[in-house]
Amino acid sequence: MPKSMFIIQIDSLHATDADRVGPKTANLATIARAGLLTPGGFCLAADAYRQQIVSLGLEAKVRRFADADPIEARRLSVEIRLGLYAQPIDPRIREPLLAAWRAQREDTKTSGAVRSSALIEDRKGANFAGQFESFLGIDDEAAFLTAVRACWAALWTTNARRYMDNHGLSPAGTAMAVLIQPLVNARASGGGLSETAEGQMLISATWGLGSAIAQGEVVPDRIVLSRRGFLQKMDPGRKHHRETCGHWAGAMPEAVPQELIGTPCLDAGQAVTLGRILREVEDILGGPVEIEWALDDAGFKLLQARPLHVEPATVPDEIWLQHPRLNGHPAGIGWGSGRAVVVNCECELARVGPGDVLVTRVAGPALSHVLPRVAGVVAELGGSTSHLASLARERGIPMVLGVLDATRRIPDGARVAVDGVAGIVRWMT
Repeated sequence: MPKSMFIIQIDSLHATDADRVGPKTANLATIARAGLLTPGGFCLAADAYRQQIVSLGLEAKVRRFADADPIEARRLSVEIRLGLYAQPIDPRIREPLLAAWRAQREDTKTSGAVRSSALIEDRKGANFAGQFESFLGIDDEAAFLTAVRACWAALWTTNARRYMDNHGLSPAGTAMAVLIQPLVNARASGGGLSETAEGQMLISATWGLGSAIAQGEVVPDRIVLSRRGFLQKMDPGRKHHRETCGHWAGAMPEAVPQELIGTPCLDAGQAVTLGRILREVEDILGGPVEIEWALDDAGFKLLQARPLHVEPATVPDEIWLQHPRLNGHPAGIGWGSGRAVVVNCECELARVGPGDVLVTRVAGPALSHVLPRVAGVVAELGGSTSHLASLARERGIPMVLGVLDATRRIPDGARVAVDGVAGIVRWMT
C-alpha cells in the first residue's frame, strides 16, 4: 500500500469510510462535509495499525489470541500491547504521519488532540465510550508518537477486552485508526442528547475542555430543550475544576473561580443554537444521536457524534413514592431496585454483587465492568452525557448522576430504587 494512503484528511470523502477510519472519524467527517463545524484534522487509517502489527512481528500472537484459553489470552494481550506501545513506529508510517502532524501544527499554531478511533466503536449497541484512549494538549513530536502508539495499544487493554467479551467481540478481529486534530481552546464543552425518553433534548456543559464531564469528575450544567428547540430548563452544575489549553504547555487542570462554580456555561441563545445543531446532526446521521461539543471564540465545534439508544420511561411501583428521595442527572433509561452498596474506593468493588445498586462518588468509565451485574448506579459526580452514562444507556442500566452527598445519605445495605429517566433515587428506611 502506498504510504500516503495511511493519512486521510477529515475533509476527504475517504474519511467517511468507517471500515478504514472507524465510525468516530467517519461520523465526524460526514457531518463536516454537510457543513457543520469541527476542529478538522486528519486520520491515521486502520491500515497503519495492521502494518505496524506486521512490522513488529506480532501477527502470530494476534492469530493465537482468537483461540487462546483465558490465561494465555491475558499473556498474549499484554505482549501485544507492550509491543505496540514500546516499539518504534514503522518508518513507512512514521514519515507521512509526522509530515501531516507538522503541517497541521504549522497551519493551526496550536497543540493537538490524539484520539482512538477503533473500527468497532461508536456503533449501535457497542459505543465503547471511554474504553480507549484520548490525549489532549500534545505539543511535541515525541509525545505525539507515544500517544499514537498508546491508541493502538488501547485495543488490547483489560478494560477494552472485557467490554469486547461482553459484546461477543475480539481485538484480534478488528483494528485501530487514530484521529488527530487541533485542540480546541474551549471556553466551555460538553455533550448533548438529541432525544430523551421523555421526548426532549438534553445538553450538558462545563467550563474548559470536556474531559471533566466525560470522566464523571464534575456535575455539569443540565439544559433541557423541547424537541422543537425551545429552552425549558437550565440547572447550573457544580463545576469545581476544569481543563484548559495551556497553549504550548498542553492541557492543564485548574480550579474554577468560586463565582463560576454554579454559573451556567451557556446563555439561553447559545443553548438554543446548540439544540438546533443537535437536530441537524440527527438529520445527517439518520436517527437519535449523542454528541460532544466545544465552544471557543469562533463558536461551537462538534467533536464527536454517535448513535443514541432511547427507550420509553418505566412506571415505578407506587410504594416507592412514600420513601425519601434524592434528585440528580438521569442517564436516561430504565428503572431498577436492589441492595445499596456504598463504595468509596475501587478496591471495594468486589462487594458489589448481582442485582445490587452501586452508590459511589465518581462514576468514571473504568467502572464499566460492573455494569453487567448491577441493578443500578448512583453517583455524586457526573452527568447525563458522561462516558459511563452512555455505557449505561447501551446496556439498559438505570443510573442517576450528580446526586449530592449520595454516599453519605444513602445507607449501605438499604433497599434502593433508581429511576434512570426521572433522575430520582429513593430508599426504604
